[in-house]
Amino acid sequence: MNPSLNINLHMDFSERVVIDSNDMDWLPSPLEGVTRKPLARENQESGHATSLVRYQAGSHFSAHSHPKGEEIFVLEGTFSDETGDYPAGTYIRNPPGSSHSPFSTDGCTLFVKLNQFNIRDIQQVRVDTKRQAWQRGIGGLEVMSLHDFEGQHTALVKWPADEMFQPHRHFGGEEVLVLSGLFEDEHGRYPANTWIRSPHQSEHHPFVKQETIILVKVGHLPV
Repeated sequence: MNPSLNINLHMDFSERVVIDSNDMDWLPSPLEGVTRKPLARENQESGHATSLVRYQAGSHFSAHSHPKGEEIFVLEGTFSDETGDYPAGTYIRNPPGSSHSPFSTDGCTLFVKLNQFNIRDIQQVRVDTKRQAWQRGIGGLEVMSLHDFEGQHTALVKWPADEMFQPHRHFGGEEVLVLSGLFEDEHGRYPANTWIRSPHQSEHHPFVKQETIILVKVGHLPV
């Protein structure tokens, strides 16, 4: 089966999912110059979707709307639409019902979550994390809060070398994208570009041996 046509891909939110996207091929999208690595998908071109998306230089996506919102983290290059230019490290939230015509002049790579917002979560967000200050977290962790809404929290977390966090449980689940370094727990080792989704009430004991930065979202999965 062509994975680009998969539906109901990793849509069982009671299961733990770990994907090292470094091992995946880039697959075509409906528009030339835009490719993707699907991580979770409800339908072929609609509904709930989590993907890595790559724009070649000069490519663009046609105007489209986001019925249940769009969440983006720019991993490489500069992503653009009619609201501005967003370099690597930018966190973007486009609320339910919003629309835009995205493009990239020089090319970019994105982490994208589509149609996963609470319908009441209508805040538009633009955060340049390269300019935002880190805050002290538990132990030696540093945290950069990106968005909070009714128990759902999205943040960057910077782990110093040899840091170990206490065992903990995830109410409403946890989703992690490893941005740099090597994230670890009792279940395995996760290099940069690994995506991990852990279900409601899952538990783990995470640690690192080298400085590591992760993008984390908690409290958003079915309970």
